[in-house]
Amino acid sequence: MAEQIEATEGARAARGADRLGTERVGKLLLEFSIPAIISMVFNSLYNVVDTAFLGQAFPDGTGVAVTTLALPVMTILMGFSMVAGQGGNALAAIQLGEGRRERVEKTLGNSAVLLLGLAVLVAVAAVAAIDPILAVIGTSAELWEPTRTFVQIICVGFAFQSLGMGLNNFLRTAGKPNLALGTMVFGTLMCIVLNYLFVLVLGWGVAGSAGATVLGQACGMVPVVWYFAACKSAPFRLRLSCCRPDVRLMGSILTLGLASFVMQVASTVVSVVLNQVIGIYGAQDPIGVTGALAAIGVAQKASMFAITPLIGLIMGAQPIIGYNYGARSWQRVLDTLKWASVTGVAIGTFFLVLSHAIPVQIVALFGVTGDLESFAVTALQIYTILYPLVGFQIVGSSYFQSSGQPLKAAVLEMTRQVIFLIPLYLLLPPVLTSVFGLTGLQGVVVSVPVSDGLATLTTTAFVFWEVRKLRRQRDGGAAASTAAPAMPEAAAAGTFSQR
Repeated sequence: MAEQIEATEGARAARGADRLGTERVGKLLLEFSIPAIISMVFNSLYNVVDTAFLGQAFPDGTGVAVTTLALPVMTILMGFSMVAGQGGNALAAIQLGEGRRERVEKTLGNSAVLLLGLAVLVAVAAVAAIDPILAVIGTSAELWEPTRTFVQIICVGFAFQSLGMGLNNFLRTAGKPNLALGTMVFGTLMCIVLNYLFVLVLGWGVAGSAGATVLGQACGMVPVVWYFAACKSAPFRLRLSCCRPDVRLMGSILTLGLASFVMQVASTVVSVVLNQVIGIYGAQDPIGVTGALAAIGVAQKASMFAITPLIGLIMGAQPIIGYNYGARSWQRVLDTLKWASVTGVAIGTFFLVLSHAIPVQIVALFGVTGDLESFAVTALQIYTILYPLVGFQIVGSSYFQSSGQPLKAAVLEMTRQVIFLIPLYLLLPPVLTSVFGLTGLQGVVVSVPVSDGLATLTTTAFVFWEVRKLRRQRDGGAAASTAAPAMPEAAAAGTFSQR
């Protein structure tokens, strides 16, 4: 009897997941993206919360500088959780669209194994190689010890973020976007409460803030794991039998997650280069290196907070695109891309207006004052000046990951944060200083919107040709509609043929 009930509940949940191929696209995008956007906003608050509380605890800017230095590490940790989480979820969505439910649980189980394995490697690296890590991110002598403490605690406790955030992606494909939101919100709220207790009440400083972050992530992880491991109504389950490592399947998961990982690694590399460049030009500026790290760090975190809703948008669109791409419903794929792009531009425009309407209030949240506040406001407004275009660029590049084209997605992700931005950081400041009389730090800030514009032009060209291809497939041209929509990259295509 219990087995019959479980089977009935599972079938009902499976029918719910099939809505990805039948429900009106606009309604689905709102239903899946709004919770994902809110959840990503809350997830991004971990570093922002650390920065805000440490900014209040250390008025001299030391706490903010520590979190600025730690940001590259926290960013790449998020990338590790996304490479298996979003990669596995993208594959699972396509498998559902193909009607191959037996493969979805195998994908879920192997994604969980990858997430745990990556967490172990991170913890070992944080213990065995912490000094080289601190050197790479540009840690100065006076900030060495507090930054070491913060980074080590975050890395050793990474398993909670890895499993919680990684498997959270599957909740949307399982038809549970609100549960995905609830787990993120719960974890972030606990992080805020614990930061207040550990940092401001107990006075534990950077160690207390890092511990609060890890414990908050643990609170968000528990309900996610419980749903897939114990909830009988889940359309697919996390079973031990499906956790047996499958090297070929793991390779496909990692390949599909490549774009997400590249995005995070790119952010990390850029942050490292940025810290080094700030060290050079900050030493030449009256606000100094620590002041420059704090001021630009505030602008960077505030502008990244604006990016997180766009990441939430593409996370909500991912299962819809993947399912319909697997089902060869080309018009639905086109419709999802169109509405996601329009929404992305609207989100970017909103944050552009916000950063120019209340910049002082935004910067004040991080506890910077005086000259640092003035420079942080200027940097924030310059950072966001092309954000309407950035909204389209992020949606356009992520589409290729959702449709099983990870190499194209990875290249487009790299355009905005590596291919264009790093050379601009190195070359543009001296040019602007000699030609326009700007300071070196101002030149560093201006590099960001220039990179955004170049990346948008590149993404537009890729999306233009992809839309033409989808329309041909929809109309039955070039015999594409009769061919299997296998992933263009050979490295990932093999997974779909496994039975």
